[in-house]
Amino acid sequence: MKRIHFALAAALALTSIASRAQGAGPTDPQIAAIVVTANQVDIDAGKLAGDKTKSKDVKAFAQQMVTDHSGVNKAATDLVKKLDVTPEDSPTSQSLKQGGDANIAKLKQLSGGSFDKAYIDHEVAYHQSVLDALDKTLIPSAKNAELKALLVKVRPAFVAHLDHARHVQAELARNGA
Repeated sequence: MKRIHFALAAALALTSIASRAQGAGPTDPQIAAIVVTANQVDIDAGKLAGDKTKSKDVKAFAQQMVTDHSGVNKAATDLVKKLDVTPEDSPTSQSLKQGGDANIAKLKQLSGGSFDKAYIDHEVAYHQSVLDALDKTLIPSAKNAELKALLVKVRPAFVAHLDHARHVQAELARNGA
């Protein structure tokens, strides 16, 4: 699981490192792809968790991830259509997808408390990494005012998700998971 956390952090950091090296951040089409991919990764993990967990707290969290991240993806998709922007893959979006696929593969092998702990631990790390990418790279790099406004608007939801994930993580630890 630590390898997945590292891969996730590395993927999100790629954008920041490449941006500094080139003196510019990702383009708006690349940001759009990163946002959609990051949300889809969490939707997929949330759907799996909703199916596998027996914990009501983990199930509620997973359902919130599916609902909220689906909403963000709809808003992002609607905006790129309105702006006539085609999301463009980048090493960051590709790495996010690969990390998400690896996380799902790992989670599918687990059950019970091991599954719950691995899922929630990943969610804590994932949301922290996404917040760091939003703050350090994606929001500062967005050129289109509407895209930037969307990123700023959804940021508090990611903060709330991180707080919720930490709360569930603490509850699992108290209960021995």
